[in-house]
Amino acid sequence: MIPEQILPVTMLVPAADAGGRASSYFSLKGAERAYVVVYMNQGNAATVALSINQATAVAGTATKAIGVTRIWTNIDAAAGAAFAKATDAATFTTAAGVAHKIVVFEVGPYCMDVAGGFDCVNVVTGASNAANITSAMLFLAKPKYSGATAPISPIAD
Repeated sequence: MIPEQILPVTMLVPAADAGGRASSYFSLKGAERAYVVVYMNQGNAATVALSINQATAVAGTATKAIGVTRIWTNIDAAAGAAFAKATDAATFTTAAGVAHKIVVFEVGPYCMDVAGGFDCVNVVTGASNAANITSAMLFLAKPKYSGATAPISPIAD
């Protein structure tokens, strides 16, 4: 149940993405895994590079890219709800086609340097075109403690 078992968190509010942008870092300490969901209203035929970084604190301490992870895409969300499994990778670049697109990154201990203390993530969009509107949400899945109110705060270490 949302938000008792899956906590949604805004990473990037919808905005034009000509120069690319990066979200704040969010802690994954209170969850078994997370999903970064990027939504794009791609109004211009310019690709958008997407990546997830990891850090040791929500302040963005000691950042580096995540390792290879699972990715799913819906390259035309206006036409249907079907997702396709993309090749596992640390990044994803959209095709140039004009469409509403959704890209889902799974983030868990297997793609992060947990032994090195990395437990925070952010999302980065590459430079594109002002007609491409992007947004992103973080879904913290299977919180270690569930209840009527969210027991974890992804904005605190």
